[in-house]
Amino acid sequence: MNNSKKKTSVSKIDFETAISELEKLVSSMESCNVTLENSLIMYRRGVDLVRFCQNQLTKAEQEIKILDEEILKPLDENLLKEDKS
Repeated sequence: MNNSKKKTSVSKIDFETAISELEKLVSSMESCNVTLENSLIMYRRGVDLVRFCQNQLTKAEQEIKILDEEILKPLDENLLKEDKS
């Protein structure tokens, strides 16, 4: 990863693109063919991507909760026993 090469802002990419980039960063860092300086640059980018992905997942979870409006209820074990009978 070239230090002069600007990466796309995480706010301008989607979740799947962020995950894909994160996987590539991890793979590159695991290859051990990266300088310390570039490792730090890649690590910082990875942290940004992880934060972005966590935020996206939290938003999706909140939206699902709103859409479900408590439709999902705890499973009644007695119903399972009746179905098996």
